[in-house]
Amino acid sequence: MAKTTLTVTVHIEGVREILRAFTVLPKDAQNAIRDHSQALARKLAVKAVVDVSAHGGPQGPNLATTVKAVRDRVPAIQVGGTRRLGRHRAPAYGMLFGSLFGMTRRSGWYASPRYGTSSGRQYRPHQGRDAYAFFPLVEREAATISREWHAAVDDVVRKFSEGGA
Repeated sequence: MAKTTLTVTVHIEGVREILRAFTVLPKDAQNAIRDHSQALARKLAVKAVVDVSAHGGPQGPNLATTVKAVRDRVPAIQVGGTRRLGRHRAPAYGMLFGSLFGMTRRSGWYASPRYGTSSGRQYRPHQGRDAYAFFPLVEREAATISREWHAAVDDVVRKFSEGGA
């Protein structure tokens, strides 16, 4: 089965080297950084819910209910899933990319020939790689999240390298 959710991790400079260095620290250090990352992801998810609701088109408010933080070593948020949303009970993953990026054609029930002469639009116009919601927010918040994540990593390293845990 195809993947039904979209998970986006925040771009953090030097993250691979830092995570590689974390392998020498105890497992509790890994869990501590996961906790910090999840807290940062929760803050971002709250902003993403507002962003998707406001800028995700007519489907945005329904799609916003699927946004959640993911527990990982770096802050990540997820949107979509198999839950059925809206009046037509469409699965969230079915409206995910149309809502975020727009679409140049009709899909699902609206692709039926009986709607062929309709001038209405199911989604806003597709604008290439530029998203209407979700991705612009993650890009805007990346520097702040990166700075806070680096501070959290410094705290965890300090705590576990001094024999504090």
